[in-house]
Amino acid sequence: MGILSDPTPDMLAMPRFDDGAIDMQELLRRLAEQVVNAVMDAEADRLCGGGANSRSGYRERSLATCVGTLTLRIPKLRSGSFFPEDVLGRHRRVDRALVAAVAEMYATGTSTRKVQRVAEKMGVSRLSKDQVSAIASSLDADIEDLCGRPLDGSPVPYVWLDATCVKCRREGRVASTAVVTAIGCDAGGWRRVLGVDVVDTESYDSWLAFLRAIRSRGAAGVRLVVSDAHPGLVRALGEVFQGAARQRCAVHLMRDCMREAGSWQLRRRVGRIVSQVFRGRDAATMTAMYCFSQQLNLGFHD
Repeated sequence: MGILSDPTPDMLAMPRFDDGAIDMQELLRRLAEQVVNAVMDAEADRLCGGGANSRSGYRERSLATCVGTLTLRIPKLRSGSFFPEDVLGRHRRVDRALVAAVAEMYATGTSTRKVQRVAEKMGVSRLSKDQVSAIASSLDADIEDLCGRPLDGSPVPYVWLDATCVKCRREGRVASTAVVTAIGCDAGGWRRVLGVDVVDTESYDSWLAFLRAIRSRGAAGVRLVVSDAHPGLVRALGEVFQGAARQRCAVHLMRDCMREAGSWQLRRRVGRIVSQVFRGRDAATMTAMYCFSQQLNLGFHD
């Protein structure tokens, strides 16, 4: 006799896929729904104890969670009102855990449409693009805190600066926007984000304002800055962090070298040659690779 030869009614009622396997996500959704509703029922019964009040049915409300959309049956009272503040917040239709998950996906570059598709696979059927955008706005407070916190004046010998262009919705239209970032490394080898800002365009004025803000918050002891060769950045860097050396970013240098090649095949060859220069373990190897690149006119002059 097999273990499942005499299944119980509860086992037959379990949600299953077409192949007979148990749908664990739907099972968790049902369990969560039953537990939350049972907790609210118990709380309402406690308030009605002793005949001081009585119940008058339910009002349903949906809540999107990481295990799917729950249908909550909130008890109604004949006198006064009952709302489970410890279970869900007023006017909240999305669980905090799901808000955190959506915000994390949005922060890592996932589009609102893709987030919506992921939510549908999680069993959340009513997470629209507008809701995703609203949830993503919860990141604004974290960004403001990140960009405004003091840097305590501890030495940051090494700093990486870069800018990237992203599509941003502004005033009802999508436009290219520059995001500038600064990452510092302290004497102990720990890296941390020094600042992030959004500017209309990468220019001398935007870099100057960004670097001055970082300096005013306590970034000090900068000895080496790694960046690309943007003229505005180089000029602003010399004014804000005077005396600090600047090193060309290896990735940007490799891209510039590959861009000089005519065909895609030649670009790949140039990329392989240049990458070896930055993988050298000793000075002799680096010098030999440098001389070889000079013979090929790869332009290691910056």
